[in-house]
Amino acid sequence: MKQILDLHIHSSYSRGTSKNSTLEGLYKWGKIKGISIIGTGDFTHPVWFSEIREKLEPAEFGLFKLKEEIASKIDKELPFSIRNKDIRFILSVEISNIYSKNERVRKVHNLIVVPDFVTVSALNDQFSRIGNIKSDGRPILGVDCKNLLSIVLNINPQALFIPAHVWTPWFSLFGSKSGFDRIEEAFDELTPEIKSIETGLSSDPFMNWRLSFLDNLTIISNSDAHSPEKIGREATILNCDLNYLDIRDAIYSNNQKLIGTIEFFPQEGKYHYDGHRACNVRFSPQETKKMGGVCPVCLKPLTIGVDYRVSELSDRPFEYRPQIHKSVEYIIPLIEIIAEVKKSTVGSKTVWEIYHRLISSFGSEFEILREIAIKDIEKSGFSEYSLAIEKMRKGDVYINPGFDGVYGTISIFKPEDKTTPYCGQMTFLK
Repeated sequence: MKQILDLHIHSSYSRGTSKNSTLEGLYKWGKIKGISIIGTGDFTHPVWFSEIREKLEPAEFGLFKLKEEIASKIDKELPFSIRNKDIRFILSVEISNIYSKNERVRKVHNLIVVPDFVTVSALNDQFSRIGNIKSDGRPILGVDCKNLLSIVLNINPQALFIPAHVWTPWFSLFGSKSGFDRIEEAFDELTPEIKSIETGLSSDPFMNWRLSFLDNLTIISNSDAHSPEKIGREATILNCDLNYLDIRDAIYSNNQKLIGTIEFFPQEGKYHYDGHRACNVRFSPQETKKMGGVCPVCLKPLTIGVDYRVSELSDRPFEYRPQIHKSVEYIIPLIEIIAEVKKSTVGSKTVWEIYHRLISSFGSEFEILREIAIKDIEKSGFSEYSLAIEKMRKGDVYINPGFDGVYGTISIFKPEDKTTPYCGQMTFLK
């Protein structure tokens, strides 16, 4: 059975998140987006964990569902096209490890997924002795990544432990500012226990496949969403049974159960290129090398992005592609496509009305972006959007890469089209 997972999200108890990042909000947007299994996020936070236990109930092994009395109220407000889709939750948290190793300060984020409340309680007890787990849904623990992994496996060997967004400059396993050059440097003798990594928004599987030392690891993608509307901006597709052990096997065994990933265009990630946000300087890796890694405006070191860092550590060329590889699909969020077609903003009332009409007509956002036949969208009176979606599926887009914390932009239109009056679908045909 095909499952779409988004294991890495955050609740309203994490810093910089939406107040709507509740279980109800995640449930609603999971149906709208078309996600099968959503991480709870933040299970270390005492108040959030209390809400998880109060509002969720066991479903299949290691999975949970929103209690019927809560779910039914939400379902009544949803279109019939998505009302009957099942949503499952899985217990997850992101830990921020900040510590010193080999005379350098390391800052690495790790994703942990477990099957039951007993494991969560035991982990929270251990983590509370290391750091403050009450102040932030993504707690900062001053413990070595290897030691964190050891704690997790000692409490429950069935836990998933996945280094998160592994290329982000500031907080990741391979980050240019505070990471490592090899997995072994971080996990020492426990390195064989690392079986999967998360790409992050600024990289994709193809970039990771350029590093031969990652060949035996499964590559997954998640949204790291800070609001429910953002879940599924990246996700992982599995062909597995609806239970924790089969999900774990699909992710850890690098077998045919893992179909592939749904991706941001990596250039849209806010750390893809190098640069300085304050100086409005953005460089490709080639330009950075020419400048010696120094900002020409302030003469300070540039923030080195993911593209450069991958090239720095890779042993395969830029154009490398495995002969056989997992599926990689690139998407632009439907609301952004509509806003661009309408030459409006994602906050526009008109744009959201069209979004909900499309969902009501065809089903979830993933179905619209990935599966519904273009001709069927066109015949239903949405021809201008069918053309835009077709261009997205073909990768016929225009890219302005992100850098130093600034998101990039991915456009359907040619830059010159943005200055011309919109005249329906004929704009696409010029």
